Amino acid sequence: MRCVVQRVTRARVTVEGETVGEIGAGFMALVGVQEGDGEADAAYCAQKISGLRVFEDAEDKMNLSLADVGGGVLLVSQFTLLGDARHGRRPSFSDAARPELAEPMFLRLKAMLEEAGLTVETGRFRTHMEVELVNDGPVTILLDSRKGF
Repeated sequence: MRCVVQRVTRARVTVEGETVGEIGAGFMALVGVQEGDGEADAAYCAQKISGLRVFEDAEDKMNLSLADVGGGVLLVSQFTLLGDARHGRRPSFSDAARPELAEPMFLRLKAMLEEAGLTVETGRFRTHMEVELVNDGPVTILLDSRKGF
């Protein structure tokens, strides 16, 4: 499972003009589910997202987590994170999990973050989404469960 986590002051996702997910300060996380991902991959990403200490404390040091600052998470499924553009000009997405396997893993990640006490909003799976965010810092972290164990 691959996630691009951005610290934001606000973020939202709209589908056909309807807001389907929105947060204030927190993390906007783009999530790509890879073929073969399982419970351990979702748990790794949930632990990292909930535990990342990238919010400033009273001394302006990145030392606080989402729970410390009361931030939310906006999760958006994005299979293109698994795109391989090493050869040719058109990326291959063969490493991305098929939708019927990816969606349950995405929802499992959401549930794990909620179990950790976080407020989680999402985009809408398998739709064309418009994502708006204000990256704070900017702070952007790449997580990859295949490289993290």
